[in-house]
This record gives sequence, structure tokens and C-alpha cells, in this order.
Amino acid sequence: MTLRRFMWLFLAFALGAFALAAAGRFLLDWPDNVVGMWAGIGAGNLLGCLLFLLTPRWWRSHCDDMYAQPAGRRYLRALWPALVGYTLTLFASIFLVKRGIESVPLRGLVAVLPVLPIGMMMLAALRYLREIDELQRRIETDAIGVASLLVSLLYFAGGMLQKAKVIELDAGVAMIWVFPLLCVTYGIAKMIVTRRYL
Repeated sequence: MTLRRFMWLFLAFALGAFALAAAGRFLLDWPDNVVGMWAGIGAGNLLGCLLFLLTPRWWRSHCDDMYAQPAGRRYLRALWPALVGYTLTLFASIFLVKRGIESVPLRGLVAVLPVLPIGMMMLAALRYLREIDELQRRIETDAIGVASLLVSLLYFAGGMLQKAKVIELDAGVAMIWVFPLLCVTYGIAKMIVTRRYL
């Protein structure tokens, strides 16, 4: 699958989410938080679409070649259901927890629902890492290492600044953003590392 197709998928998801938000607001009388959730999903997908437009041509070409190989195709086939599952379980979990669940074990189970699709993504990434050639594996591991170090340093610095009462962070929100920040940092690091090797 080419990056151009990814861009169109993100645009389709964005338009669908915005349509649901509009229908919820004007036709179905949904609560504001549900309308806001779908608007947020739409905005996130629209941002993803715009990021695809801003990527350099050499990067798009490299990704198209990489995902045209059998390992890349298998990775994408495993990744898409996990990404959709993550999005749906994340918002379902937040919505249900905010509505209130009396049972603590059930509330805990609902709260960690998004962990399952994240685990599926990680398994797909590990399988992909085992199946690619040595140069691509080197690029991937370098990018993963750089992203892990940068996010760790950022969170360590944030923790120290919070302890010193320089900033005030909600720990729950900060923890939720670890995985998305790691993914974004990995993507940027991979682009820089790939440019160095190609």
C-alpha cells in the first residue's frame, strides 16, 4: 500500500468522523462529550492526512518500496486492525469510565482495554523486524533506540520539573501520551536515520 493510499484512508476516516459528529450534534442530540470525541477523531485523522502531504518525495518513495515487499505487506495487514481496535477501545474505555462504573475490577478492566490492540501492534512490529533485511533492521532498531531515549529523557525531565514544582502535570494524562509520543518520535527518527543510510 502506498503512502498516497494511506493519506486517502486518513481523509476518509476524518470525513466519516466529522459526519458522525455533525449528525450527533444536529440530528441525534448526542451529548457534547460524544460529539467532541468524534470531532477529535476526525481532527486527528485530518492531521495525519496533512502530515502525509508534508512528507518529502524521497521518503514516500522509500516507504512505498518498503511496504511493497512481502514483510511490509504482512506488517500492514496486521497493523490496520490493531490501529482501528486501538482507536475504538481507547474512546470506548474513556467514555465508559467517565460515565461511571461502580465495580472497581470492572472499571480497571475497561480502563486497560486499549492495551490489547497496542500489544497486537507491538507483536506485528516484532514480526516485521525479524522478517526484513539487515540494513532495514538496522534502520528500525536505530530509530526505536533514538525514540526510546528521547521520550525517556523528556518524561524524566518532566518528572523532575514537577517534583521541583516548576510545572504541574496530570500523571494519568502524561502516562497516556507515552505511547503516541513514542510512535511520533520513532517516525521522525526513522526518517532521519533512513536519510543517513540511503
